[in-house]
Amino acid sequence: MHDLFTTDALSVLVVAFGVGIVVGLTGMGGGALMTPALIFLGINPAAAVANDLVAASVNKSVGAAVHWRTGSPNLRLAGLLITGSVPFAFAGGFIVKSVGDAEARAAFLTTAIGWALLLAAGSYALRMYLQLRFVTGGNVLSTEEPHVRAATTIAVGALGGLLVGITSVGSGSLIMVALLLLYPTMSAVRLVGTDLVQAVPLVLAAAAGHVLTEGITWAVLVPLIVGGTPGTFFGARLAGWVSQSVIRRGIVIVLFLTGLKMLGVPPHWVGIIGAGMLLLGPLVWGFIRQAHGLPNFDNDSTAWRLPDRQPDPRSDTDAP
Repeated sequence: MHDLFTTDALSVLVVAFGVGIVVGLTGMGGGALMTPALIFLGINPAAAVANDLVAASVNKSVGAAVHWRTGSPNLRLAGLLITGSVPFAFAGGFIVKSVGDAEARAAFLTTAIGWALLLAAGSYALRMYLQLRFVTGGNVLSTEEPHVRAATTIAVGALGGLLVGITSVGSGSLIMVALLLLYPTMSAVRLVGTDLVQAVPLVLAAAAGHVLTEGITWAVLVPLIVGGTPGTFFGARLAGWVSQSVIRRGIVIVLFLTGLKMLGVPPHWVGIIGAGMLLLGPLVWGFIRQAHGLPNFDNDSTAWRLPDRQPDPRSDTDAP
């Protein structure tokens, strides 16, 4: 029990609170930010993945319960995603265990998480661009259920489940982007609700696989939950006061640079690339927005217009 009151446990709690704020603000970045943060704090990669998955299963269950009560998720889509994701997510811990001894597993996970972070950064960037396209396309929120592509949806779940099962990264990034591409007429709230509902059994299965093979480190798990839960709540309360587009672009940069660091890119190159992204990234994004007829820089809220409320899709309040 005394392990819960050490400086290391306090560091985990503080980091979990900070990551929770980001997740509450944007709904993005949970495992993609928390797992590498734990590794940078000196926690073994296998333990970082296992305990982050267990903590995420608690937090995502709360979020899914809220969306279930509002009736927003598409339960058929969620069921298809779960069919594909759960068995592969559960197998993740056993795949890592089969790699070799502790040193080999740590090296494998560090590399796998690095590539997963680069993939997550790219998927977040694609998500922002797709939102921009929806805005300029003048899309109107559809009241009809989308045509379900069962086989493709199951395949998306399987790929996402495998990635989450091994690295804990991907449940809120890759699957969400895939849903956007497959079902572009679904509203944002239904997409988020569907993703959260399917993520609960996905993360639970992944957590179970890692707990059976790696076990639980209470000195890591307890601070993750105690810090992450109020952080997420606090971030959600601040969401209306903070520019979503700026934070999301910041997450993309952080994930990309973290992925490079975990893949062993020399620190000076990581710094140079980071400085270039900070300086040139806003200019490139502003140029892309201008090319689509939107103001160079402003805040975003939604990519959809309600049928009975059709503002100019190029207005400042509806642009990403």
